Amino acid sequence: MNRKNRPFVTTFRRLCRNKMAVIGMCISIFLVLVAVFAPLLMPYPYDQSDFAATFAKPSSAHLFGTDDLGRDILSRLIYGARYSLQIGIISVAGAMVGGILLGSIAGYFGGWVDDVTMRFLDIIQAVPGMVLSIAVSAVLGPGFGNCILALTIGMIPSFSRMMRASILNVRKMEYLEAATSINCNHLRIILRHVLPNALSPLIVQATMSVATAILIAASLSFIGLGVQPPEPEWGAMLSAGRGYFRDYPHLVWFPGITIMVAVLSLNMFGDGLRDALDPKLKD
Repeated sequence: MNRKNRPFVTTFRRLCRNKMAVIGMCISIFLVLVAVFAPLLMPYPYDQSDFAATFAKPSSAHLFGTDDLGRDILSRLIYGARYSLQIGIISVAGAMVGGILLGSIAGYFGGWVDDVTMRFLDIIQAVPGMVLSIAVSAVLGPGFGNCILALTIGMIPSFSRMMRASILNVRKMEYLEAATSINCNHLRIILRHVLPNALSPLIVQATMSVATAILIAASLSFIGLGVQPPEPEWGAMLSAGRGYFRDYPHLVWFPGITIMVAVLSLNMFGDGLRDALDPKLKD
């Protein structure tokens, strides 16, 4: 077997031994497939109103019932997976790029560069993530793109700190001294030698941050600062149904359960991946 593939195979074997992680991974993959093939899976168009069937309870015609405008809740949840998962994945990807850039610069060069970068990130991280996301969304205005930007800004400091800590652990390794001795430039050393050996913690952090991003995005939509109606984002559906909770609880229960399952599955997968990537564990 190719040596380059051995770490991946070893990690995958360790992951498969953790039943909860496998369950979380399968549910997460299922949700992604639902989002990708949403137009084919929806029993009705997500924005189709049937005013003769408003507030219909779960039945064979509408498995999850309908909302105040007669729209099928199951169809809206299926299509809403696109918004919620995109927000989570894109915001974490953007935070990873920013975090890797800042963390690499701070950890590799050290000195005053490290001090200035870390103090700047301290200022951002001093504000609680949810409060910062609300502030950014309030300034920029509600919407899909602004929600992603707000979440990305709030998550960059945590990725930067983790990247910096990982680089500090490998910066004094012999292979970096060897690369320096043959006059490799700083960019090549960072990209070819430092990053590949410091990315494992970030992968785990990214997996669990997607769950956090989905939860915060749902919270922003719930208070009117995220994705706006009539788009069927899960948090927006919760917000739209809260006024009818006593009489028609299915308007809130199904979006809430969907958010819970998505967040729980990603956290389960992230926990298992963290254990699988732990070098202290033996086969």
